[in-house]
Amino acid sequence: MVNKDMIIKSVIDMDPGVAQVFFSHGLFCIGCPSASGESIEDACAVHGIEVDTLINDINEYFKSKNDK
Repeated sequence: MVNKDMIIKSVIDMDPGVAQVFFSHGLFCIGCPSASGESIEDACAVHGIEVDTLINDINEYFKSKNDK
């Protein structure tokens, strides 16, 4: 389960396909250097993105992959 304190790159490393979830929320900086040390919560704060909604969608993505 992904949480808001996790580093963006760590989540992307779990499954690169999850990048589309970040993109759908307007978070396009997943490839920038700060993604290697920035938490999801910090990135959301900088970009004005609702962290709880993003986390929910990320976890739904992983749940749907595990249900197959």
